[in-house]
Amino acid sequence: MKKQDLPQDESNLKSANMTEVLYVTDENDNYTTANSIGWDAKKAALEESMELISERIEEARQQVARGQASPIVYFMELNKMDLQVLAAYAGIWQWRVKRHTKPKIFRTLSESVLKKYAGAFGISVDELKHFNGK
Repeated sequence: MKKQDLPQDESNLKSANMTEVLYVTDENDNYTTANSIGWDAKKAALEESMELISERIEEARQQVARGQASPIVYFMELNKMDLQVLAAYAGIWQWRVKRHTKPKIFRTLSESVLKKYAGAFGISVDELKHFNGK
């Protein structure tokens, strides 16, 4: 793509005061870099993925509210983590993290285990223990 043809359509990048660096060709057909605030196709893809993330967070919140999942599920979605990532951040084996997503098991967790999860989520132990999805 030529530097002068680089799209500068409004996107989420502009609202965050960010730009994306892309490789383009200059007037001599040499590769160089240029900044773009986005283009329509990328904007649509970003908006759709953000909607999907919001839906997953809401579904996790509802599962916690119905008593079908522990608060770990909600905060995992909120922080865009999966079991593997959370296990690495908390320093807990993945099979144990999966087990802790069950409300009955979550209620029996020790303060030290809750501290690991709270630290991984960037919240207090109290917030984690008392989140009920409402």
